[in-house]
Amino acid sequence: MGLTKQYLRYAASAVFGVIGSQKANIAFVSLRGGEKGRFVAVAACEHVFIWDVRKAEKVLILQGNKHEVTFLCPSPDGVHIAVGYEDGAVRIFSLLNGESNVSFNGHKSAVTVIHYDTLGARLVTGSRDTDVIVWDIINECGLYRLNGHKDAITQALFLKDKNLLVTSSKDSFVKWWDLDTQHCFKTMVGHRSEVWGMVLLNQEARLLTGSADSELRAWDISYMQEEKVEGEPKEKKGKTLLDDDDEDSEEGLDESPEDRMFRCKKAGSLLREARDRVVSMTTDAKARVLACHGNDSILELFTVLSEDEVEKIMAKKMKKARKKAAKTQEGAGNDTPEPVVERMLKDEIPKLTKIKASSKIRWVDCLWCAGGELKVALLLQNNTVETYSLKMADKTPVANKTARLTLGGHRTDARTLAFSSDNMAVLSASGDTVKVWNRSTLQVIRTMVCEYGLCSLFVPGDRQIIVGTKSGKLQIFDLASGSLLESVEAHDGALWSLCLAPDQRGIVTGGADKAVKFWEFELVKDQESSLKRLTVKHTRTLQLEEDVLCVKFSPNHRLLAVSLLDCTVKVFYTDTLKFFLSLYGHKLPVLCLDISHDSTLIATGSADRNVKIWGLDFGDCHRSMFAHDDSVMFLQFVPKTHLFFTAGKDKKIKQWDADKFEHIQTLEGHHREVWCLAISPNGDHLVSSSHDKSLRLWERTREPIILEEEREMEREAEFEESLAKGDEPVVPGETKGEAAPAGKKTVETVKAAERIMEALELYRDENRKMEEHKYACENAKQQLPPPKPNPILVAFGNISPSRYVLDVIKKVRSSELEVSLLVLPFPYVPELLTLFNSYIQQGLEVELVCRCLFFLLRIHFGQISSNQMLLSVIDQLRTSTISKVREIRDVLGFNSAGLQFLQREIENKEDVMFFADATGRLDEKRKKRRKRERTILAVV
Repeated sequence: MGLTKQYLRYAASAVFGVIGSQKANIAFVSLRGGEKGRFVAVAACEHVFIWDVRKAEKVLILQGNKHEVTFLCPSPDGVHIAVGYEDGAVRIFSLLNGESNVSFNGHKSAVTVIHYDTLGARLVTGSRDTDVIVWDIINECGLYRLNGHKDAITQALFLKDKNLLVTSSKDSFVKWWDLDTQHCFKTMVGHRSEVWGMVLLNQEARLLTGSADSELRAWDISYMQEEKVEGEPKEKKGKTLLDDDDEDSEEGLDESPEDRMFRCKKAGSLLREARDRVVSMTTDAKARVLACHGNDSILELFTVLSEDEVEKIMAKKMKKARKKAAKTQEGAGNDTPEPVVERMLKDEIPKLTKIKASSKIRWVDCLWCAGGELKVALLLQNNTVETYSLKMADKTPVANKTARLTLGGHRTDARTLAFSSDNMAVLSASGDTVKVWNRSTLQVIRTMVCEYGLCSLFVPGDRQIIVGTKSGKLQIFDLASGSLLESVEAHDGALWSLCLAPDQRGIVTGGADKAVKFWEFELVKDQESSLKRLTVKHTRTLQLEEDVLCVKFSPNHRLLAVSLLDCTVKVFYTDTLKFFLSLYGHKLPVLCLDISHDSTLIATGSADRNVKIWGLDFGDCHRSMFAHDDSVMFLQFVPKTHLFFTAGKDKKIKQWDADKFEHIQTLEGHHREVWCLAISPNGDHLVSSSHDKSLRLWERTREPIILEEEREMEREAEFEESLAKGDEPVVPGETKGEAAPAGKKTVETVKAAERIMEALELYRDENRKMEEHKYACENAKQQLPPPKPNPILVAFGNISPSRYVLDVIKKVRSSELEVSLLVLPFPYVPELLTLFNSYIQQGLEVELVCRCLFFLLRIHFGQISSNQMLLSVIDQLRTSTISKVREIRDVLGFNSAGLQFLQREIENKEDVMFFADATGRLDEKRKKRRKRERTILAVV
């Protein structure tokens, strides 16, 4: 067997150039020992970046896997952050060390909203798949899935005091769910279009929704036991009046059941200045300030007044009205009725101020800090984060910009990249700036303002850079000073391509004005500083019939390849500019081309999604390969090899072998179209730029690629994806209702079920071996040597087969346990029940075993109850389970009582109350005082 060609794998090294992805929201987070409002969390493609806004630097990166982040929600205690992804997964990260130990899989598509309850023990997630799922964080499992909405969920909120959930959706409905019974008891239908945002105000007594118009609609919520305001004196009624009772009972007959426990009444609407839809709306933690914005760059802030403040305002208004009435009375001379001042919604939620951001706003978050300071963080649509501060104590608070994160990325997509000759610096140019990055630290070294850059290169010596622009200019920048040396009018249209001459003495440019121009580097004396500076001198022009899209010199300086808008590539002699070859065969224009280091091959990439490899001797097409699922945007050979990379609009970067015409590997990571890439002169690094605003660095590893294995891995990945997309497992006898199990079938759950099945088969085999051994001993009438245990049991420390089964079940993720058991075929269940009986009697993992047992009994109830063999097992399970659970409950009760006793002891010693109790009692005192005041007011 001959030697196979060895390829080395390129692996993802880093993501940079992105400050905040617009797909996910921005959220204030608190890091250990850090001040409030200093750190913000934003999505950066599949990762989450925690930025220190004061220093404008990244302090923590929460690593993602493959899918884009779509929502962030910090926990109430500030220790964790829940992150939702494009594929419907939710992961909970610790902000102390950046690690994720809990992950939930339940949604079929992108997570659109996540919220914690007040204790941080439950999590609600809404998705584009129209489902709402409630998760138990402590037990790390899904509680239930709520079906009912017909479009993507836009908001989901827990109520503090009641076990209720309110959700809004793009289907124009707001639904109220009773979480005790898991059903929707009220649907609010007052919106004409999508409900884009929703907040709860006034201690959850008011709901405010934002829709596709300029109105924010308010709804007053009252519950059965809150019909009267606290402390309001009741009307005294005679005990003998039966008529009143009759009236009450008649009213009750007209009410629907949900109205008796809950009433929702429209309270009016607030008008926003913006005319378009609400993009996002939020409040601070105590709901004292409401922030709302549309598709523009203006954030509107409203203040939510307390009842006392509203009453003061209404009293002032009444005073004014009385004065006005008194004046008119004097003028008219007759009695005028008592003036009436109507209480409007804008009196209760007045406009505070508005903030004008530097670009369109995508997401907002608010934080109330000590000293009455409100901090506002904005994530803008142009890859920027801005923070503002308002002093709420002022009569008219003014927003002061406190930070703006812009340095670490471009405002628009980077359309061109270039490596310096020492492999250390990377150049990227976008619509307004050109940045030079240090490859090893990924820090920005220089940022210079330029026009819309389309192509670029480092001038030999790496002290200057040249950028070709959309307006047809060549802009020369000096890196040491970061200044523009000269702007040369090169072409009348866009300057699409730029190539350095192999002798490094000049460049060639191609533009939309159907011309190829040759330029030479020259040093001229600067009039201002009298120092020599670099410029370019135009030497020759090659005029063509079509727009020029790409130009390339052959490394031996003999030929010049030019791709034209008529889908052909023309090859000319460099010295005489005489026509040599025409390469035709592409159906759409050739957007990129490159010539190999030995000037023998030319590879062309086209908008027709194909890559063609040609010989430069005769212009013969060696091979045409279908490369990408969309236009091929960029193509470059790895220096000193016949391997080349292509970048496509299908979000992929692929490596190919131009000799064997084989696809070597695919670099996946970008989430939008890939515009361009650059390979370092030593071939060890690759940088790519994409429409997702990110720049990605890829590194050549020492790991060889075996093509057969690579194809096999691709097929396995495809199979696993199809496995997860298969039919959902059905629970016998269950009809699809409003509530359903939370989990979903994934590759992990199938694998977990397979592991449990394997463990049960091993247990079966070991039992059979022991039976055979026992039988053999009885026949031989002497003790024979025991059979050899299974190597797996030996590897786990000579444990018993039954213990091994328990260990396997323990290793299944808590969030995947139910679905794994649901996938498990019934023939394995009787054995599992017998094992569960022995575990409970021994007191092993009683809680876990009970959870599995109750789930299996629920889903296989019919088959288990009709099986005579299992009657005795079920009976034993009944008695042992009840007794063991009682024991655990008694232990928990004893521990709880012991802790309370210790708390009282410590309080008696130190003569202080614990902080939580102290604040609780303070709130009670305030409530009593308010009650007294209201009573006095009512009597007066």
